[in-house]
Amino acid sequence: MNEVNEAKPWLLKKVVLPQNTDYAGVMWHGSYFLWLEEARISSLLNVGLAYKDLSNEGFEMPVVHLDIRYRQPLFHGESVILQSWISSGKGARWHWKTNFVKQSNKIVAFANIDLVLIKRDGSGNRLLRNGPDHIMQALLELQKGPN
Repeated sequence: MNEVNEAKPWLLKKVVLPQNTDYAGVMWHGSYFLWLEEARISSLLNVGLAYKDLSNEGFEMPVVHLDIRYRQPLFHGESVILQSWISSGKGARWHWKTNFVKQSNKIVAFANIDLVLIKRDGSGNRLLRNGPDHIMQALLELQKGPN
């Protein structure tokens, strides 16, 4: 899924810290996943939807697909910008594309992630194609990118 999105990306600036690396000072693969989660949650905050509130209302957005490609390693001390675009995918899926970009504007990794909206209730989890208006409005705002 490499659809073209004309919207500006949501940005998250990060620095590779010691806890993000392995013994050789190379960013550990699990740190990429943590940063992807942070990028999604901070993007939601930017459109007025705190993930904590979403969860407190009984909703979750679990990852149902994640594909990450590593082109170059990141090293301790390097600055990185995560650029994320959000679009509605097939069916009930929401697609997030994120590039990891070094200061030289070089993409060193990229990820494609699909999430779904579910409602937790006493009988289990229910997949939602459409959620409450405030959640759907926030997801639609995300697609537009930052102002």
